[in-house]
Amino acid sequence: MNRKTIAKGLAVGTVAGIAFYGLSQSSMNKRHSIKRNAGKALKAVGSVIDEITSMMM
Repeated sequence: MNRKTIAKGLAVGTVAGIAFYGLSQSSMNKRHSIKRNAGKALKAVGSVIDEITSMMM
């Protein structure tokens, strides 16, 4: 196996574990806030991509 692949897998697993732990320990209101903010961020990214594609056409 490639050491780079192993290191990348460990890093991804660690980040996922930390994120899961943080979400499981947060209160219900905070969890709702995180979901709402993530939704807003995804919409913003979608808007930026739409604007870039419209500029290229």
